[in-house]
Amino acid sequence: MDNREEVREFLVSRRAKITPERAGLPGGARRRVPGLRRSEVAALADVSVEYYAKLERGNLAGVSPGVLDAVARALRLDDAERAHLLNLAQSADGFDALARPRQRSGRQWAPHRSLQWTLDAVTAGPAFVRNGRMDLLAANRLARAFYCDMYATGRRPQNLARYTFLDPASRRFYLDWDLAADMTVAILRTEAGRDPHDKELHDLVGELCTRSDAFRTRWGAHNVRHHGTGVKRFHHPVVGDLTLAYEGLAMVATPGLTLTVYTAEPGSSSEQGLRLLASWAATQEAGSPTQPLPAG
Repeated sequence: MDNREEVREFLVSRRAKITPERAGLPGGARRRVPGLRRSEVAALADVSVEYYAKLERGNLAGVSPGVLDAVARALRLDDAERAHLLNLAQSADGFDALARPRQRSGRQWAPHRSLQWTLDAVTAGPAFVRNGRMDLLAANRLARAFYCDMYATGRRPQNLARYTFLDPASRRFYLDWDLAADMTVAILRTEAGRDPHDKELHDLVGELCTRSDAFRTRWGAHNVRHHGTGVKRFHHPVVGDLTLAYEGLAMVATPGLTLTVYTAEPGSSSEQGLRLLASWAATQEAGSPTQPLPAG
């Protein structure tokens, strides 16, 4: 991914989102473009118009942290957007290659057995490890049952982005599909800023842009986000509707990987649904014939 183009499109898209009123500026009657003018962002960031124009042309090499912070304040960037801007600046300076952990060539990452033990110890909810490309790298039994449609494709590794945009089953699985799609693309866009030289990510984005109009439109919006905690609604093909909270935990031992655990509110119908799902999963792994259970 071309760093200068990424910087340019990100800054332009953020500027377009900020209304003059939100920035504390007079709106005026004649505005040919949405959002703030370059001159207004420059004034808010206390830099010259020429200097800000250079930044918006994609040149972040050598820009000081103070200027980046001033631009972030002017554009009202949230924490995820600030981090993305910093990642783009580090990439422009060549620091991103030094910051990424070294990987041995020719070796596929595999979970240490103690990690799998940890996942398997989580018995009340789906638990899995994913990378920034949204490949599922390790999972407990309940997670494999939870994403049974995705695992049924047989493709390895299972990828949540590919499932969301290319598998029609995902539109039944995610009750708020548009929200799930937005979040998925924002996570991939964040990862592209963190690791712009990831060839597998380039290939995935290229595939999804080619095969999915919904993905291509969202990718062009340049939205990013931190995916830490929240609530999602699902319709599982075996146990029906589930409303689950999730927590995403960064894995210190392996930077770039996230451990995610889904849980249900105690005493809720979703908790009962997860119990039914666990029972169903146990029968499947024991080799019993597939018999869908009634939704709880």
